Amino acid sequence: MATQNLDFAGKVVLVTGGTKGIGAAIAQSFLAAGARVLVCGRNAPETLPEADGRQAEFLPADVRDSDSLATLFAVIEERCGRLDVLVNNAGGSPHVLAAEASPRYHEGIIRLNLIAPLNVAQHANRLMQRQEQGGVIVFIGSISALRPSPGTAAYGAAKAGVLALVTSLAVEWAPKVRVVTVSPGLVQTEQAHLHYGDEAGIAAVAATIPAGRMASPEDIGNACLYIASPLAGYASGCNLLLHGGGESPAFLAAANSAHQ
Repeated sequence: MATQNLDFAGKVVLVTGGTKGIGAAIAQSFLAAGARVLVCGRNAPETLPEADGRQAEFLPADVRDSDSLATLFAVIEERCGRLDVLVNNAGGSPHVLAAEASPRYHEGIIRLNLIAPLNVAQHANRLMQRQEQGGVIVFIGSISALRPSPGTAAYGAAKAGVLALVTSLAVEWAPKVRVVTVSPGLVQTEQAHLHYGDEAGIAAVAATIPAGRMASPEDIGNACLYIASPLAGYASGCNLLLHGGGESPAFLAAANSAHQ
């Protein structure tokens, strides 16, 4: 029964920003489960996510642009006739201290990580509400919404907004459409070195996590597969937090150091 519930054959899944990193892993998870997977981004990648000999389909789109989104969903409806799952993954932020960033920069980060996902979800909901079985909208959140995020303050604030947004959309769009958040903690992607340095730096950061490692992109993909499946059919308006047990409090390390 559980295996059948994770079978997405015949389902259409859209993963925004699904050409690299966490997004690509999410796309691969749904491909492996039998779904027809669409990924979108501003530029076509050299390679597309694939699994079990099946490949994702790329559609060009800028999630920040309303006309681009309208075209994207018109193409999805024309080609596929339906949309069963949206994974709102596109987003991110470089490391910039809040005191040094311009107002335009902060507005851009919030637009990309909060306003754009809302607009994408609105398009998806319109399509899903017309379907007999509705659909599922998964927002990719972040641990940054729940603890200080120095260097990415606007990003953390936007992701906190996503958590609040999801609770409201889950009420407004029920019962046809389930709306949930999946919030990763620290994830070791191909760009981990930009945040944590070399292998020694990555290992040092991983050692602060109770699980003993950062999440892999596949961990996030598997969580999205579960939360979008009938196994999680009663989950809506909630946040699935994937942080390996959290991060060891700094005061413990300070106390241990003081007693050595």
